[in-house]
Amino acid sequence: MPHVCHYTQRQTRIGRQCTYRGKAKYLGGVGIKITGRSARKFKPNLQKVRTTIDGRPCRVWASVKAIRSGLVAKRLARRHVYRAPASATTAPAPAVPSTPGSSETPQVPG
Repeated sequence: MPHVCHYTQRQTRIGRQCTYRGKAKYLGGVGIKITGRSARKFKPNLQKVRTTIDGRPCRVWASVKAIRSGLVAKRLARRHVYRAPASATTAPAPAVPSTPGSSETPQVPG
């Protein structure tokens, strides 16, 4: 299967490069002739990225234009998957009783 962008359908395009010979008529010559036509390829900048499609992680070819424009939603690496902190699974700490003489707002000396 050829490399095609999963999002923008960009793929390799074929073009031609012409080689000319002669001097143009408006410059006083007898005209320009084509002496050769060589094929060339225009290749998109495709990168293999890990992404989530339909809720499942997979690797696809994506053009850099699609990545920069935000079409590609990259999936998180396994080490960045959310895990509940250890303190959330333990029992909460007991509340500290307040002393009768203390006020709720701190006093500013002055």
